[in-house]
Amino acid sequence: MNRFLHRALGAGVVAALVVAVMPLTSASGAGGVTAGFAVAQDWGTGHEARVTVTNGTGASVDTWRIEFDLPAGATISSSWDADVTGSGNQYVAVKKSWAGPLAPGAVFTWGYTGTGPYRAPLNCTINGAPCGGGTPTASPTASPTASPTVSPPAGGRKVVGYFAEWGVYGRNYHVKNIHTSGSAAKLTHILYAFGNTTGGRCVIGDGYADHDRAYTAAESVDGVADTWDQPLRGSFNQLRKLKKMYPHLKVIWSFGGWTWSGGFTQAAQNPAAFAESCHRLVEDPRWADVFDGIDVDWEYPNACGLTCDSSGPDAFRNVVSALRSRFGSSALVTAAITADGSAGGKIDATDYAGAAPYLNWIMPMTYDYFGAFNAQGPTAPHSPLHSYPGIPRQGFWSDAAIQKLKSKGVPAGKLLLGIGFYGRGWTGVTQAAPGGTATGPAPGTYEQGVEDYKVLRNTCPATGTVAGTAYATCGANWWSYDTPATVGGKMAYAKSQGLGGAFFWELSGDTGTGELLTALTAALR
Repeated sequence: MNRFLHRALGAGVVAALVVAVMPLTSASGAGGVTAGFAVAQDWGTGHEARVTVTNGTGASVDTWRIEFDLPAGATISSSWDADVTGSGNQYVAVKKSWAGPLAPGAVFTWGYTGTGPYRAPLNCTINGAPCGGGTPTASPTASPTASPTVSPPAGGRKVVGYFAEWGVYGRNYHVKNIHTSGSAAKLTHILYAFGNTTGGRCVIGDGYADHDRAYTAAESVDGVADTWDQPLRGSFNQLRKLKKMYPHLKVIWSFGGWTWSGGFTQAAQNPAAFAESCHRLVEDPRWADVFDGIDVDWEYPNACGLTCDSSGPDAFRNVVSALRSRFGSSALVTAAITADGSAGGKIDATDYAGAAPYLNWIMPMTYDYFGAFNAQGPTAPHSPLHSYPGIPRQGFWSDAAIQKLKSKGVPAGKLLLGIGFYGRGWTGVTQAAPGGTATGPAPGTYEQGVEDYKVLRNTCPATGTVAGTAYATCGANWWSYDTPATVGGKMAYAKSQGLGGAFFWELSGDTGTGELLTALTAALR
């Protein structure tokens, strides 16, 4: 799926804020960075507000981020000169990418309009510190939670789940949720997605989410709040805490994805230099203990994804070989790859078998075969395990990919079966069975045509199964997705094929009690 998407509310989002000037304090320097909020106009049914951020420190400020809640009934309509996003009554304003560092003594102004008369925000922070100024209020020291009893799947099979770095925004899904849902005890590995690839190098994807966001005691894995001066915060520090709580758990930093795979083309021109840059980043002393290796999600070598690559069939092997050489034998080096099992398709375009000796395991992405990216249909399950009469395209099912990879010499034990913890759907559908026409993508919470399992299980329960996966009709909408029962069937297939386990995209799509993951691990035992 478009796993890279981080949907902001953009220019259509802004709020009613503050009449009085309110000083804000940066977490990176007590009292140094402030912001003044003032209403420029208020006409009763709407208002305009302007915010001035002032750097009162003696050093440049690279970024600022303001988080706040609005009282019930207050809404946002538009903004300018800052990126403003919202979920419910919670809003975030961050510096635009085009705005350079804020020099000492400099000011920056942005603004917004909101519906109704202005209302002052609540629970406001800037870079994790209270908006009212001063250092963050110390949270009571919490006793670290004892490590739970962990029983990973038997037989050495791997259970690998993606954690999307952008989920901490609109989805409000944090590392702590991996613990509270019971998922951490069932996983063997977490893939942190994604790092970027650009200029032939590995680079940070989202520095704020990765290592800078300050977590409150309530949000933190162990109930201990971050402080403004600690060297590592964000999801990286939360993952460190999670690993301490679950010593069996390994974390791998995944690079690329649909959006950021274009940089692999340049990386393939000098694999050794690319591997060196990745090693420097993953093994940065600030978070070297967090990560146990690196994952390559190149979509797609010697083929087309969002961008096209023509580096040749050996390029992927050369890149992962260089990574293995630089990271050494003790590190995990893994890859998510195409699951196109068609004749002359993407699997045939690359020497995946030649790359296999350098990889701990390979994850063919056996989902997203069909969806409303073909707006008129035909409707089809996005993650079929097998073929079925009327399937829209030959070779577009999981078993076709697994068998092709095995036939090329990829060991079965190095292959993991992919599961989507989400569905894909169409609207304007009149036929309940697969193969119907449609008028476009069904509505989704974060993206048209895509919806989390935790939502679909309630809003559009499964009405049938085809090719080892489920489908559902509700009104004019048609969805396909996996359920606990179909996940169980797919795990039985993985075991029968001697596969090394399973992986899934992604953790926030499951229920709050980890319903799909529970079914997955139970079936793998």
